[in-house]
Amino acid sequence: MDTNLSLSTTSPRVEHLQKRIARLKRLAKKYKRSEIIQNALLGISNIATQVTSLDDFYRRVHLHLQQLIPAENFFIASRDLKTGLTSLPFFADQQDSHPTELYPDQEISALLNSGLTGYVLRNGEPLLCDDNKFNELIASGDIKSLGSPSHQWLGVPIKNQDVVSGVLVVQSYNEANTYGDLELELMGFICHHISGVMERLEHHEQLEQAIIERTKELSQAYDKVSIEVQERVKAEKLQKTLFEIADLSASNVPQQHFYSRLHAILSQLIPAHNCFISLIDDNNMLSFPFYVSQMAAEYPASRPMQDGLTEYILRHKQPRLLSAKDIANMVTMGDIYSKSPELNKTQRMHQWIGIPLLINGDVAGALTIYSLDDEHIYQVKDLELLTFVSQHIANAIERKQAVESLKKSYELLEDKVIERTRALAELNSNLQQEIQQRRKIEDQLVHDAQHDGLTGLPNRSFLMERLSQALKHLRRHGLDQFALLFIDLDRFKLINDSFGHLEGDRFLIETALRLKSCVRENDTLARMGRDEFVILLDSISSTQDAVDVSERILQSLSMPYHLANQEFISGASIGIAFSGRNKLVTSESILRDADAAMYQAKANGKGCYVIFDDHLSAQSKEQHELEIDFKQALEQQQFDIHYVEVIDFTSGEIIAIEPQVEWQHPGQGIIEHAKMKRLAAQYQLTLNLDGYIFTHLSNQYHWLKQQYHKDVTLHLSISSQHIKNKFVLRNLKNTIKKSNIEYKHLMLFFNEKCLVQDTENHINGFDVISQLGVQIGIDGYGTGYSSLSCLSFLPIKALKLDIDISKHLLNDKQLQLVKAYQLIAQTLNFDMYATTVDTQQQVRQFLELGYVRGQGRAISKLFNEKKNAINPVLNH
Repeated sequence: MDTNLSLSTTSPRVEHLQKRIARLKRLAKKYKRSEIIQNALLGISNIATQVTSLDDFYRRVHLHLQQLIPAENFFIASRDLKTGLTSLPFFADQQDSHPTELYPDQEISALLNSGLTGYVLRNGEPLLCDDNKFNELIASGDIKSLGSPSHQWLGVPIKNQDVVSGVLVVQSYNEANTYGDLELELMGFICHHISGVMERLEHHEQLEQAIIERTKELSQAYDKVSIEVQERVKAEKLQKTLFEIADLSASNVPQQHFYSRLHAILSQLIPAHNCFISLIDDNNMLSFPFYVSQMAAEYPASRPMQDGLTEYILRHKQPRLLSAKDIANMVTMGDIYSKSPELNKTQRMHQWIGIPLLINGDVAGALTIYSLDDEHIYQVKDLELLTFVSQHIANAIERKQAVESLKKSYELLEDKVIERTRALAELNSNLQQEIQQRRKIEDQLVHDAQHDGLTGLPNRSFLMERLSQALKHLRRHGLDQFALLFIDLDRFKLINDSFGHLEGDRFLIETALRLKSCVRENDTLARMGRDEFVILLDSISSTQDAVDVSERILQSLSMPYHLANQEFISGASIGIAFSGRNKLVTSESILRDADAAMYQAKANGKGCYVIFDDHLSAQSKEQHELEIDFKQALEQQQFDIHYVEVIDFTSGEIIAIEPQVEWQHPGQGIIEHAKMKRLAAQYQLTLNLDGYIFTHLSNQYHWLKQQYHKDVTLHLSISSQHIKNKFVLRNLKNTIKKSNIEYKHLMLFFNEKCLVQDTENHINGFDVISQLGVQIGIDGYGTGYSSLSCLSFLPIKALKLDIDISKHLLNDKQLQLVKAYQLIAQTLNFDMYATTVDTQQQVRQFLELGYVRGQGRAISKLFNEKKNAINPVLNH
């Protein structure tokens, strides 16, 4: 019983002791954990006070943490609160490489946010993740699998004032290393403690970086200020130098001291122990007004411009900084001292600066500085400085030279004043004579401006002024009357051609004397030009007075002239116009009426006079209206073009076609080609009409080739005005080039008379046209009497008879002459064409004379009836 009692009494005590032991063990474990945490925090605090950078802090935290828990695989993720981007400031892993190496194509922030690290950052709660939890998070889509799979992953958020700024992560790949509440609690305490340390260190790093940046900015600002101070000192020094140069140029310092002072001022800016100034004088000589050198003490003498180094600068007008090597190369290349090697004194020179001195934009000389050793090295900035200063030196030299020149001018002025005073006294004595002579000259100039130089008669200008005065007098005094005689001499061109222009001038002078003897003193006799004279009969009593004067003139001019020891009979045609009461009459209109009457007198057979009347007025009006209609029709392209065939007499084949222009005038009916040409010449529209025909040919050329045959030649007769000058000839050349006509199928004909009158221009024009490949011919042949030698050297392919020759085949002499034309063409290997072959008799005559080509109504009619019907007719 005692034993049982003893057991029953000790059993509660044992149980109580066991409970106390268990409690003591728990307290001991708790104290142990607290001690561990306390030691960890103390260690981290010590680390925070010792490190100076975050990288060092992270590394030592990792080393300290490894002593507490398995932390071989450890990294810290940090989030930038401003940008929201996540980075890995520290990473240590035994299994995987850094994420930037595993996933090089992905951005690190997005990569971390998609895994467990991002999950902790988003939730802000610690996470102890095993395989089950990991798979669960992947299945729910909260994370993505990154890197190698781990046995356990422990991540604790780093918070600062409840804001998650990063994650502290450890992970285990070995199942022997596991994490529990102690590790979780320890990591939490560490995260809570290091958040402030991280913030302080980040702030410290940012502060240090800011200090470095600010120090760098202050250093740069200091350097900039130092440079500005240096530049300002240089500018002040330069400004002082320029002021001194300006003062020197305005001073009265003698010229021998001027350049020495200039050198002293220049030496303040740059070492100039060796310096000289060279100037070019009016004789293109090079002088040296200033020279200082360590090599020679004497001034070099003036010399002509040669090929020295100074002349090189003067020639190129550019400042140059040359080294000894540069100078040697220039000597070797022959740029300098090739013609004057005795001038070369550059062997000892180390550096050489030459700057041209420009005065009013021209090179007047040069400033030269050189060194003999490397005691002072000249640089590009020295060259630029001297170039700038040289402009002021040039101005100072120019001003000094001007002062010296002015001084010399003053010295010469008194002598010149005395000399000029003497000359003025002498001049005054002749002044009156000169004034009188000048008045005579002025009177003579006025007379020459209003009179003909050959005959001494008033000219057109003087006549029109007198005619205008007569009309004004007539309107004031209605009873007065005057007449106007327009005189054209007969056969004047024959005189020039037969006796020469000198005899022609004598003929005009004598005619003027005869006309003057036929009129009164108050009448006005004027020469209008060439062989035309006009007489203004002032204050006549009746029309018979003008008739009487006209008859006297005709009688006087019909008397023989003695020219070149021969007698010559001339004559005149006179047109008379009278002043009327019509207020619309002008000096131009009454002169035009007298001219129209004169042309009528020439048409009546010459040697007579015609009085302008209503009939002539109507005729003149009709001609004027015809001219207006012609110009309008040409402008509106109302002319018609038809084609005349040129036939081979022997085969009946069409070998060429010639365009003919016609005009259906509403009042005068059809105006044919010949009259159209005359009207165009009369209205000075020949070039325009030729252009109209040529444009039509160009536009119709393809149709013409289809209508006839592709090798048909176009004969086009054009005016010689096309080759009168180079501008009109160039226009013809461009017109041919722009046309659709093939050059080899185009033959241009020029008139023989025009060729004889202006052979030189025709030769030049033919040469230009033939170079294009266009053929050239002469039409109107047989009337211009061109020489055979002239035709032989011209690039002519064909001759075409004058249109009137076929009408005069009436006797043997005429037939022999036409045959001679054909023989000439055959001898010179020209194609000869008959023209105006209008009858069958003419066809037979031309065949008998040896002609095988021609054109005319008879040929065209036969060809149109039947192409081959011409052969029997021709053989008849």
